[in-house]
Amino acid sequence: MVQLAGLLSTKVDHYKITMSKYIINGGKKLKGTIKVAGNKNAVLPIMAASLLVDETVTLENVPAIKDVAVMSLILEKLGAKIERSNDSTLTINTQNVNEYKVPADLAKQLRASVLLLGPLFARFGKVELLHPGGDIIGKRSISTHLDGLKILGASVETKNDSYFVTRAGKPTADKIFLDEASVTATENIIMAATLGHGAAMRIENAALEPHITDLINFLQGAGGSIEGIGTQTITINPIDRLHTVLHKIGTDYVEAGTFAALAAATDSDIIIDGIVESDLTLPLLVLSQLGVKYEIDGPKLHIIPTELKGNGRKIQSGPHPLFPTDLMSPFIVLATQSMGETLLHDPMYESRMFFVDKLIRMGANITICDPHRVLVYGKTPLHPQHLFSPDIRAGMALVIAALVAEGESIIENIEIVERGYEKLPERLTPLGASIVKHE
Repeated sequence: MVQLAGLLSTKVDHYKITMSKYIINGGKKLKGTIKVAGNKNAVLPIMAASLLVDETVTLENVPAIKDVAVMSLILEKLGAKIERSNDSTLTINTQNVNEYKVPADLAKQLRASVLLLGPLFARFGKVELLHPGGDIIGKRSISTHLDGLKILGASVETKNDSYFVTRAGKPTADKIFLDEASVTATENIIMAATLGHGAAMRIENAALEPHITDLINFLQGAGGSIEGIGTQTITINPIDRLHTVLHKIGTDYVEAGTFAALAAATDSDIIIDGIVESDLTLPLLVLSQLGVKYEIDGPKLHIIPTELKGNGRKIQSGPHPLFPTDLMSPFIVLATQSMGETLLHDPMYESRMFFVDKLIRMGANITICDPHRVLVYGKTPLHPQHLFSPDIRAGMALVIAALVAEGESIIENIEIVERGYEKLPERLTPLGASIVKHE
């Protein structure tokens, strides 16, 4: 069994929440360079897609995060062999996979377990999956996924919050129009349609996120035939088999944007190494609107210390290339350190904003308008607090707030933060941050 930077153990039962915490002494200006890790939202669907390959898959630039650990455990439970040869290379062989039932205890821990629907359906013609777990920002429907699978010939039964998907016949159409530009539904349908003997399948209103491009590049590298990369119309030409492939995971643009918010909020001089500028078009614009000064030199984004003056702005999340919903929480913290009034609106998730009460306890001047909108009045000093992380992005936002606040803060339940951000103390300490993990 793979040992993923201490995150995997020899038994599934050993993967437990241990309630670790970060102790952070904030109020320090940071300086230095931080490298962006591999994209969490790219590696998870690509790991799922390894089920389509009947030879070895080698993935490079894999982040050492808990979500990767859980996906690894799921694949191993299904019969895969996984090895980690160094800090960032994962080798997956699914030749002996003979199981189509996703372990319920692991599905509860990982929202991305939904990504197993497509490849297991393609491989076995059937899947059993508990409604996926993950963050508590709102229960997310998978109806778009299921509607797509039905067009591909599946029958779907739902019982006790579980889905039973079985191949019932041939595809009923040659195109699938998504009722929402869902990232994971787009990925699931691409994977489900990649193997087979039928005609080409076209996806319309497909999502445009960079990790979909990464998935298609992976599948094409393994011999897949997919057209329309980077557009909202994707055509999959089914083939009989995929072959061995070596693929490097792209860098995480959400992490890059998070570190930019961290640098600006703490008035620090930080170079973020590993960005793709075109992935960050709107976040960079929003940074400018909040008064952040920066320079870009190829893959390096340099955040320059300056007084932030937002002067009345609105930040609204939306599908790529609009502002990423996963950056909303860190940018709320950034808005507390920018002069003026900022309205932040996330129409996607009804519980995204519910962590801001913790920022209010720290001294932030924030009005919760409704479950989707908050008004932030800056600039306000933040004060240290003992807090509990509710989800990945909110937890990271609290880490940023603690780095802003002068004095000692404690952030509990940081396992959930480490689902998406690798080795934060080891990466932030060289910049001058005082952040220590305690088990």
